[in-house]
Amino acid sequence: MQIIVDDLTGPEIAEFLTAHVAELRAISPPESTHALDLDALRRPEITFWSMRDGDAVVACGALKALDAEHAELKSMRVAPTHQNRGLASRLLEHITASARQRGFSRLSLETGSFGFFEPARRLYAKHGFTRCEPFADYRPDPNSVFLTKRL
Repeated sequence: MQIIVDDLTGPEIAEFLTAHVAELRAISPPESTHALDLDALRRPEITFWSMRDGDAVVACGALKALDAEHAELKSMRVAPTHQNRGLASRLLEHITASARQRGFSRLSLETGSFGFFEPARRLYAKHGFTRCEPFADYRPDPNSVFLTKRL
């Protein structure tokens, strides 16, 4: 498995992200779906990584700079065929280390409150994230859980 900064131009990552956004839109109400599509992930304040097994994309995640000290974790996904292998932890550790190297002192995220998102919430708790109030442009939402971690 290899983690690379992805320029988001390949058909493999486009297909992977299209499935990610479609899955989240099928689960969460539109006003509570905060997944970024391919174009939104290409913004200069976002660094995007894919984890690959050969040419196949098996996981992804992004880091969005909110300000000089605070960044947001976005678009974490592991392919259903590769779940429960420790890939999400490995990718999360990689992104967290990158956030530290860039001088961020806080890393936050939004995830869903539904049962579908329970494995993600357990992963984040295992890595030291705790609940917080909405941050950046988020507003209180019963369908969202906001988490943060000091780096």
